[in-house]
Amino acid sequence: MATSKILVLIEEHYDETEFNVFNTFFPGNNYDVEYASYLWGNESIEFEGNDKKSKVKVSLCVSKVDLNEYKGLILIGGYAMDRLRYEAKLSVGENKAPAVELLRHAVKRMDAGKLAIGTICHSLWLFCADPKLLKGRMVTCAHNIVCDVENAGGKVMIEDGETVEILSDGLLITGRHPGAVDKFNDLFLETIQKL
Repeated sequence: MATSKILVLIEEHYDETEFNVFNTFFPGNNYDVEYASYLWGNESIEFEGNDKKSKVKVSLCVSKVDLNEYKGLILIGGYAMDRLRYEAKLSVGENKAPAVELLRHAVKRMDAGKLAIGTICHSLWLFCADPKLLKGRMVTCAHNIVCDVENAGGKVMIEDGETVEILSDGLLITGRHPGAVDKFNDLFLETIQKL
């Protein structure tokens, strides 16, 4: 029986390697995995992964999430987080996309020591929608978004010409790409077990 829950934000073009591993690793360690996305007024939406080999039906809207119910929040890789920072109507000043608003609340909880946040591969893109959330934090990510992350104020850790495989900066856990998902999961689990 699961003792706690992890929330994963997801959208179309999610990374399927991560998705498959999350669905076995965390339940195997007594954590339920729940998925949330922005549902655009629908009761549910079905999303397809990058490889077009898996689909997930999501019925929890990011605008309805109660972060108090979760030990951890993971932003899945692939192009999902780019899609979740989309605003139908651009707002003046800061991004008002519902997933970005949720991330703002999550970062406050993380900084208060109440929630771990994990990102892997391209998923720091959601943080880039509000540079105040990323400024000064040490992270790793996919090579091709290093410039985005650095422009948003993140400090990307690089060794021997590569971003490091995994990294923790307080309760923020980051992974370079899906090849690091097992080490990322181990570090994320170790982190949430201390909360």
